[in-house]
Amino acid sequence: MQAEVISIGDELTSGERLDTNSQWLSQQLAELGIRVLYHTTVGDDLDANVEVFQSAMNRADIIVATGGLGPTADDLTRPAMAKATGRRLELDEAALGTIEQRFARHGRKMPKQNESQAYFPVGSRIIPNPDGTAPGIDVEFSRPGRPPSRTFALPGVPAEMREMWHASVRPSIEALLGSERRVICHRVIKCFGVGESHLEEMLPDIIRRGRRPSVGITVHKATISLRITADAPSYEEAMIQMEPTVVMIRDTLGPLVFGEGDEELEHAVYRLLSQYQMSVAIGESGTLGLVAERLGSLPGVETVFRGATVVADQAEWNTADLRTPTGVEQLAEKVRCDFQSDLGLAVGRFPQEEGADDEFYLALATSQGSQSKACRFGGHPDIRRDRSAKQALDLLRTWLYDRE
Repeated sequence: MQAEVISIGDELTSGERLDTNSQWLSQQLAELGIRVLYHTTVGDDLDANVEVFQSAMNRADIIVATGGLGPTADDLTRPAMAKATGRRLELDEAALGTIEQRFARHGRKMPKQNESQAYFPVGSRIIPNPDGTAPGIDVEFSRPGRPPSRTFALPGVPAEMREMWHASVRPSIEALLGSERRVICHRVIKCFGVGESHLEEMLPDIIRRGRRPSVGITVHKATISLRITADAPSYEEAMIQMEPTVVMIRDTLGPLVFGEGDEELEHAVYRLLSQYQMSVAIGESGTLGLVAERLGSLPGVETVFRGATVVADQAEWNTADLRTPTGVEQLAEKVRCDFQSDLGLAVGRFPQEEGADDEFYLALATSQGSQSKACRFGGHPDIRRDRSAKQALDLLRTWLYDRE
């Protein structure tokens, strides 16, 4: 089965509000083994809503829509669904009574415009809303030569939408799936140290269309994520299906892999420092404390992280230039000694202008001496500090990794 998620409202198409409902619903549908192929966002325009619902019903087996079920003139989901399915709207007296009772419990009389919330396309099912005045709509749309498309319309209020999903919509979809129910599972392998195209060359054919399990590759601020996706009758079978691909990726990429799921480089560094019972201190110039912030934000990290020094101005550093390997090595050794740690990690000054010599230096100091590494000051300006901080953490991580 394939699904589409529709979000309705001018506040979404104008960018005034972020659509979190679509993300959540897609995750819920994936748990049921249903692949979401389309996310559609539409404003408060009747013709546009009708067109969106008609397109969705023709191309998706399951549609879940949120928004547009309120009592005001710009709430158009009911008339749009009626027009899209070629049905008229009719008043449901029981639904109207429920809405009136909700107002009565709060000592109020129901406004006349709320009556519109008790109208439904002929032949549709009502999805109860225990916490709001807007009941949902469950309707089937016949498609010649194919199984019918099923549309569930829910309120845009996230709390109401989620409760109605769990209480009514999910059980309905599970009954629809029957013995055909499958699960879709993901594993994300995190990598750092090479570019996206280089990494893909190391894993030929891995993102080929039609491969099972499938593998997608994304990059965020120089961190590469390999997302492995499998669908199977059970979670356990999906995990088994993915395992050979995980092993192949790890064996091929070796130290370029630093973690899985939500892990970042600082988690890998913390884990290795704890494993070897070693401590680190950090000295930073160009990254202005970002390395220390990343590592220092982890719970319990004080057992391995001794402290940090940020050199915002070269004048504050009364020794060698932090634009040179020697100067950065001296900073690494200084913080190691000052904070009495096993290791000292340092980030040098960034170049003032990009050009032929757009390099900066990292350094790591140990009890056996110091070593430095030149890094290119490349990439979009918005990610340079993040990327540079990750390069520093990765220098420490790979040094620790080589101890294994």
